[in-house]
Amino acid sequence: MMSSNSANNLLDEALGFNDDGGGGGGGLLLLIEDRVETSGAFILHHLIKRRISSPNRPNDVVVFLSFAHPFSHYDRILRKMGCNLGVQKENKRFVYYDMLNLNYPEGEQGAEDLLLSVYGKIQKTVELCSSREGYKNSTIMIDDISLMEVALCGSSNLVLDFLHYCYSLATQFDCLVIILNHEDVYSTVDVPSPLLQMEYLANIVIKAEPLATGLATDVHGQLTVLNKGICQGSGCSKSKIRNFHFRVKENCVEYFYPGSRT
Repeated sequence: MMSSNSANNLLDEALGFNDDGGGGGGGLLLLIEDRVETSGAFILHHLIKRRISSPNRPNDVVVFLSFAHPFSHYDRILRKMGCNLGVQKENKRFVYYDMLNLNYPEGEQGAEDLLLSVYGKIQKTVELCSSREGYKNSTIMIDDISLMEVALCGSSNLVLDFLHYCYSLATQFDCLVIILNHEDVYSTVDVPSPLLQMEYLANIVIKAEPLATGLATDVHGQLTVLNKGICQGSGCSKSKIRNFHFRVKENCVEYFYPGSRT
């Protein structure tokens, strides 16, 4: 059994992350899919802390777009995990965009102009960070795209365009793009959704799901991590699938294989 505060836990191993806070860079897209009854937000929190707390990556930046919660929500949770987001925000290592309280204009053209403006700010931030000495990777996080679509009055085309813009930054500046989405929002939709295209583009897909056997007091759900591997030069690493259970605690998360707890 390993907790999220361990130097190397089951989640980090499945993602291919190493102990210095690295891994997961190099133009990668990581998609987190959860359900209403099994939130995957704890994965976002873990990755925020990992990306901005490593002493070996002092010039890396997390650009965070929140359609779900105010800054105080993330700050409160990360403080319990030993990470002060307020300080990181002042130090420009955590760049927070409050997408909740934006005045979204009526009409698709107005919404598109607004998203282009936000994208322009993200691009400038990433460009500035990439010019710093010792730069390794920046991270762009979106919480979450299902609420983004709601804010844009159901325009999946605008959502997809924006996600593709962010993905272009990943490939251009060696960024990691992390997206959270509620999978069951689209369970009754027959037409292709942004989720389907993101699943295709994603290098890593994490699914947070309830237990197949139902509820349990000491197990909150299961994670399935599909790591599609990375192609570099003439070689490609093989795809790997890992499955394990998790339990969310006050200031950490425990990960363990089924049947490994006594």
